[in-house]
Amino acid sequence: MKNLVVLTGAGISSESGISTFRDSGGLWEQYKIEDVATPEAWKKDPKLVLEFYNQRRKQLLECSPNEAHYNLVALEKYFNVHIITQNVDDLHERAGSKNVLHLHGELRKSQSTVDPNLIYEIKGWELKWGDKCEKGSQLRPYIVWFGEPVPKIIDAEKITETADIFVIIGTSLQVYPAAGLLNYVKPNVPIYLIDPNDVFYWRKVIHIKEKATTGTIKLMDLLLK
Repeated sequence: MKNLVVLTGAGISSESGISTFRDSGGLWEQYKIEDVATPEAWKKDPKLVLEFYNQRRKQLLECSPNEAHYNLVALEKYFNVHIITQNVDDLHERAGSKNVLHLHGELRKSQSTVDPNLIYEIKGWELKWGDKCEKGSQLRPYIVWFGEPVPKIIDAEKITETADIFVIIGTSLQVYPAAGLLNYVKPNVPIYLIDPNDVFYWRKVIHIKEKATTGTIKLMDLLLK
């Protein structure tokens, strides 16, 4: 089977009711990005950061995968599907996708503040001040904050290089290093972009100007003809 590599962004999750940073005028539930999503914010007010992500986690648990997530699962019957997502939610996994790489971390996991290799599942929606790793250090959200390196980008680049077909869903291609994955798609590999908005791209793409749910239906029709 051919390798179908899919890069997903906030646009695929927004149809499940998950609020996005860009759609809310640069605010997440009235929080400024520098107050909740940077290493400096964690040093300044870790309890505020914990509460912010607790609320996002609570919201996530009330949301469900949408048709776009399930359509990507359906494509696994015909392709080796690898999903690279910029999203920190687990909607791809809950829909049934088998191969998901999270570039920016996972909302339902925590990470040691002294050993980044110590990662834990969060039961329920709360990560509390005083919750510690096995080395006695406070746990933080397992999120790649703005200004931090993206360690899994190397794996994402390798996956992208294997693509026979490359699909982009619901991302503005403005956030790096994720947007740079387009440079790792081999020449002559067809690239499909599903997004209702005008998006700047520097490779030849087939732009399906639809939201994720309806766009993935059109994608399936094109790929399975």
